[in-house]
Amino acid sequence: MENSDSTSIALARAHAWSNNPIFNQESRQEIQALIDKNDQNEINERFYKDLEFGTGGIRSILGQGINRINIYTIRKATQALCTEVLAQNSSLPSICISYDSRRFSFEFAKVAAEVMAGNGIKAFIFERLNPVAMLSFSVRHHKSMAGVMITASHNPPEYNGYKVFWSDGAQVIPPNDQNIINNYNSILDFGNIRLMDFSEAERKGLIKWVGAEVENLYHEAINTKAPNSKLCREKGSQLKIVYTPIHGAGLVPCSRALLDLGFNDLHIVKEQALPDGNFPTVKSPNPENPSALKLAVDLMEKTNADIVMGSDPDTDRLGVAIKHLGKVEYLTGNQIGILKLQYILSELKKQNKLSSNCYFVKSIVTTSLLDIIAKGFGCEVYNTLTGFKWICGKMNQIEKSDPNKQFIFATEESFGYLSHTFARDKDGISSVALMAEVALFYKLQGLDLIEALDKIYEEYGFSHESLLSLDYFGIEGQEKISRIMTKFRTFGHKTMVGNTISEIRDYNLGHADLPKSNVLGYFFENGDQFYLRPSGTEPKIKFYVMIQEHSGSLDEKKKKAIEKTQALLSFIKEIAEKA
Repeated sequence: MENSDSTSIALARAHAWSNNPIFNQESRQEIQALIDKNDQNEINERFYKDLEFGTGGIRSILGQGINRINIYTIRKATQALCTEVLAQNSSLPSICISYDSRRFSFEFAKVAAEVMAGNGIKAFIFERLNPVAMLSFSVRHHKSMAGVMITASHNPPEYNGYKVFWSDGAQVIPPNDQNIINNYNSILDFGNIRLMDFSEAERKGLIKWVGAEVENLYHEAINTKAPNSKLCREKGSQLKIVYTPIHGAGLVPCSRALLDLGFNDLHIVKEQALPDGNFPTVKSPNPENPSALKLAVDLMEKTNADIVMGSDPDTDRLGVAIKHLGKVEYLTGNQIGILKLQYILSELKKQNKLSSNCYFVKSIVTTSLLDIIAKGFGCEVYNTLTGFKWICGKMNQIEKSDPNKQFIFATEESFGYLSHTFARDKDGISSVALMAEVALFYKLQGLDLIEALDKIYEEYGFSHESLLSLDYFGIEGQEKISRIMTKFRTFGHKTMVGNTISEIRDYNLGHADLPKSNVLGYFFENGDQFYLRPSGTEPKIKFYVMIQEHSGSLDEKKKKAIEKTQALLSFIKEIAEKA
């Protein structure tokens, strides 16, 4: 399609929106104002395509139009989901809903419930905002057909989104995800979406509020999975913790998870304690970024705390900072995963609770040092595509085919962790509790978490990981990302920055039993790896570099690994810029 054609189509769609009485006056006026200003760029961005389902739903900037998050695209997504749920021919179908602190999250949750009720499907909606793990738990508890989380996770404040879960409590996967996408794309008239007024649906019993009972059951369940709850209850007060929910949904559940285990020396960052979708104290509410933890680190310095922990708005990610030799250190997602896996396996083995048929799940872009640690304990390792939808899909598969297998842990490098089977997505609540237990265990040995990692590196070998994320926005950005993928697919050289390439693995062609995916993996003869993939939820492409060093002292290994990483990242940036 020529650019002028796409521009005229976008403009025609904008005019149709501004004149359609299905949309409220405020919505139509917002689009008419763009037309009156002749803001062609903004009209293009809002109307050149419909929102697409990514790794688990839709996510975009808030605003009016078919390529924005608003009550109408939320209705459309919900109708698409309801159609797929009804196709399962369940006698009493229901869908669970939760929401975080983002702007309009609660309103969107209620809008979704109205569409469910309009389709004759019962909606279970939380009375107050709750994290992803609580939504997943609710789906399983209510034996619902599906679940919806209104969130844009850790994106900037101008975003919101709609994350879809299936009856197992995990994010929706094939074939259901594709069916929902097809349903979504087939809805050409917003007036055909079935709706029932919220109050009427409540009266008819089609909308039910979910409260403390389900929350209590979740907390009781995760408490049983603390590797050494006795240690926590007896010594937990010896660990001084700073926690920040970064204005998200984590304050109540994460505080409770810590206090339930005996971690009562808990200090909350007051400026970030209450839910606020504007996230006024941070540029982006992402605990992966040191800047998002600044206020928490300041409080750690002031109180001389042992550890900082922060979660994102929907509380599925965990960021960690500590003081080591007088310097603030921010742990990577891989390092947190290494510490947790090694601790769980060690504790279970110590207590004779580690079975011979245990297993661990991770994504392909997560450090392979975890594979080495797991195998060292006789634990089977499963690698999946990136995203907890695939990790939990594998868990569900194993649960059906071999229900006696012992699940140990699941992780991905992007700060997501799951240490129990009561939910089917990354869980920031139980992650906070487990991280506190790990930190306490090492503190009682006189070690901080960096020293603990060094002990693990000495035993299992050293690995160094780095993530490069390049943002490319809008239509041009999508084309740029596509060119970068093509450039690396057709690289055509036998070496890269002096390292011999042993394999370039294109997951779009299929690999092992993994679904096809737009991911490339580069494998080098010396054991180093890097992967690249466009994000499924954000306008960016990600490069995951994984370096292994086997010779020299630990300090020498660290120095060499950092040098190799920098050389590889510089080369990657150069290729990307030229694409």
